[in-house]
Amino acid sequence: MSSLVVGLIAFGCIFGGAILGIIIRSKLPEHHLDSESKDVVKLGIGVIAMMTALLLGLVTASAKSAFDSQAAVIRNSAAEILTLDRLLVRYGPETQDIRDLLRRVVAYRLALMWPEAASGAPSVPTEGAAPMGETIEDRILELLPHTDAQRMFKSRALTITGNVLQARWLVAGGRVETIPLMLLIAVIFWLTVIFGSFGLFAPSNATVVTVLFFCALSISASIFLILELEQPFDGVIKVSSAPVRYTLSHLGQ
Repeated sequence: MSSLVVGLIAFGCIFGGAILGIIIRSKLPEHHLDSESKDVVKLGIGVIAMMTALLLGLVTASAKSAFDSQAAVIRNSAAEILTLDRLLVRYGPETQDIRDLLRRVVAYRLALMWPEAASGAPSVPTEGAAPMGETIEDRILELLPHTDAQRMFKSRALTITGNVLQARWLVAGGRVETIPLMLLIAVIFWLTVIFGSFGLFAPSNATVVTVLFFCALSISASIFLILELEQPFDGVIKVSSAPVRYTLSHLGQ
């Protein structure tokens, strides 16, 4: 289910709870709405509000941490790819084919993960980026160094290639949903109860309904943004493609 759909469902439940509270208020006898009843309801809602705020804070921190981790993986991988290209340059002209393949793979990954940032149609490896990344490692293994410097460059290139291949799986694993569905349902339910209590004791006029509408919209938007952070390569909030674009523009130089 997309973040937008979940956000709309959350808005419908939360604002619907407020409207339901207003409707219930008009049906209840007056003694159910006296000051003592209000105090008891406020105490109960205060506990729910505290739990909701705590849980939303934890979920937001978790989603932001996962998003930042993916961004760090992209930045580090981009830097290592550029370093790998420079090591191959220093190794010698016999690595030109490997460097060309490396550039094709980076261009393909850029077009796949950030299609709006890719300019032109890249030369897409028919095997896909993952097998071609392993092919680059195999090509480096086939190099026959003749000097100590070449042996050092080959060793460092293999180390970096291994790191980049490992980062590929870290990125793939980052696409897994980190917020449990039941946790999300609980938060939406608690918010619905809280807004229902607002409607229960609020006067039924246009000003109150408008304020409750925008409050429900704001909270639903926060849930939408949290879910967007959970999908670092899709939706509205994405990991920046700038490191990969910078790397691609400098490969082959």
